[in-house]
Amino acid sequence: MNKTLTTLFALAVASVTALSHAQEAKGDVEAGKQKIAMCIGCHGIVGYQASFPEIHKVPMISGQSGKYIAAALVAYQKGERKHPTMRGIAESLSEKDIADVAAYYEQHGKTGAELAAKPAREPSVQVAELLKKGACVSCHGDNFAKPIDPSYPKIAGQHSDYLFVALKSYKAEKNTKVGRGNAIMGGVAKQFTNAELKALSTYVGSLDGDLHTVPQSRFR
Repeated sequence: MNKTLTTLFALAVASVTALSHAQEAKGDVEAGKQKIAMCIGCHGIVGYQASFPEIHKVPMISGQSGKYIAAALVAYQKGERKHPTMRGIAESLSEKDIADVAAYYEQHGKTGAELAAKPAREPSVQVAELLKKGACVSCHGDNFAKPIDPSYPKIAGQHSDYLFVALKSYKAEKNTKVGRGNAIMGGVAKQFTNAELKALSTYVGSLDGDLHTVPQSRFR
């Protein structure tokens, strides 16, 4: 691991406590079930695509870490993640609402199946080098589904087009509508060309993971 990545990894570990504050309020799964009306219109439809900032499938969030969901929503509230629709939704939620919604989606769609410690599918030589360069397993785990801290996302099996858009957003600068203000991921993503980010996204998205889109009625 080069000096830059060593520094970034140290920052990642140091930031765990700060990121985890979003989950201080204890989430209630049943309460969360009553608060997801604004979520299911996109995240409860299999294959649903967003058109901003480009066409891509919305992320699967059923089975995602609750602490990560909470941290992401707080980042949208603060404008650290720039997305007009998601910021509007996040700003309407209280700290308790966020904790409840996060708790609900963490358990939603769980199958109980245990993932292998390492991916069954080996990366190509090119992708293996890119993964090493980005030190991806240092935070997201050997199988990309068991991150070192639950405030980091599970990414194995996530929609590859969403992963690509998300990674590119960490490279965005001086854009009032698009971007994610995370110094750690920004430092990682900026090492790669967009073609390399797409190769990484395609591989990680092809892996087995815990994430799902569980069809839900829009009328509750």
